[in-house]
Amino acid sequence: MDDMEVLYRCFEQSTGVTTDTRKCSEGMMFVALKGENFDGNSYARIALEQGCAYAVIDNAAYADPADERIILVEDALRALQQLARYHRRRLGTLIVGITGTNGKTTTKELVATVLKQRYSVLYTQGNLNNHIGVPLTLLGLTREHEIAVVEMGANHPGDIKELVEIAEPDYGLITNVGMAHLQGFGSLEGVIHTKGELYEFLRTTERRTIFLNIDNAHLKAIAGGLEAVTYGQTVEAEMLGEIVACDPYLRFRWRRGGGAWREVATQLIGSYNIDNALCAIAVGCYFGVSDEAVSAALAGYVPQNNRSQLTHTVHNTLIVDAYNANPTSMKAALDNFARMEMPRKMAILGDMKELGDATASAHQEVVDCLETCGFDEVWLVGEAFAQTEHTQRTFLDVEAVMDTLQEAMPEDCCILIKGSNSMKLASLVAYL
Repeated sequence: MDDMEVLYRCFEQSTGVTTDTRKCSEGMMFVALKGENFDGNSYARIALEQGCAYAVIDNAAYADPADERIILVEDALRALQQLARYHRRRLGTLIVGITGTNGKTTTKELVATVLKQRYSVLYTQGNLNNHIGVPLTLLGLTREHEIAVVEMGANHPGDIKELVEIAEPDYGLITNVGMAHLQGFGSLEGVIHTKGELYEFLRTTERRTIFLNIDNAHLKAIAGGLEAVTYGQTVEAEMLGEIVACDPYLRFRWRRGGGAWREVATQLIGSYNIDNALCAIAVGCYFGVSDEAVSAALAGYVPQNNRSQLTHTVHNTLIVDAYNANPTSMKAALDNFARMEMPRKMAILGDMKELGDATASAHQEVVDCLETCGFDEVWLVGEAFAQTEHTQRTFLDVEAVMDTLQEAMPEDCCILIKGSNSMKLASLVAYL
């Protein structure tokens, strides 16, 4: 019996896997990971005291030959990843892999919501889409799950290659590619190449099916050699969609091939969400979910986690999209907000992070875009926006915005709140 089989037997006897002692429960397996400011090995004994059945460590100094609950491996992170792939292979569950610059989390949620109309589905929780989150997601698979929807994020070249080699998806979709994490990717071409690593993996498998936005020229250019189920807003799409209204929620209609139109009133803010919805339709129809069930699932989905959420407060109506921001998503949000028929529009925008050398030009482009939006008021938050040429009101950080709100509260406004998560703009909701 090799080391992985031994580790897997221990995993089978456990009630789940955790890397955080704050999330330990009876019978779990704790995997000791290292970070910049911590060493999980030093928490192994605490995990066992809190009820974990096993602790996987990679520092012999914390090993105890007399305690069979402590499993010493060469590299705990690598062991976690290999264990996840081993488990995935043992179960053979169909996996749909999702990546993209914008919309991948919303798309993942929509795809899972649609597939759950017919199947038992496991899907990525929250934003656990990196080299740790993907293995933890896969280790949540049970024999009851028929399909898994696994989100994969990337900040650097090679990240998606690493994740697909762990998850080994059977199907894939890339929502889009755009200017994000340029500090890691270096250029838009770097983003396209990295996201395309999902396609490259699928070309090596028996199932070579992707779900392709036919309107996206970048994705069409790298999709050669793959069987594509297409969706989009142009007539050649197999799943064709048209926006009916955005007032403020997206309403659209769709049809399969030359079939009858079906209208869906969603609870999503933003016309850009039609691509995410059409992608979920394409996946659902491919896997045999009925048209009626697809439409009902999309109509019933309510977004969470500060992603295009509409919130009514005593004072204002808020569109909170403060989980993430990059030039592509920022411009899409501003364009959608400008088109909405709402009285007294105000935008509070926070810096976009991880843009590297493109930081100054990207923020200036957003500021220039604001000139044609016609908003009644705009507040810009952060150092990058402060260094642009503009006539808008500027704040160094979110704390400065809070101080101002305590003195002068906007009233009866529709307010778009958009910025990178690290700008903490979501905390403004309580003040507005």
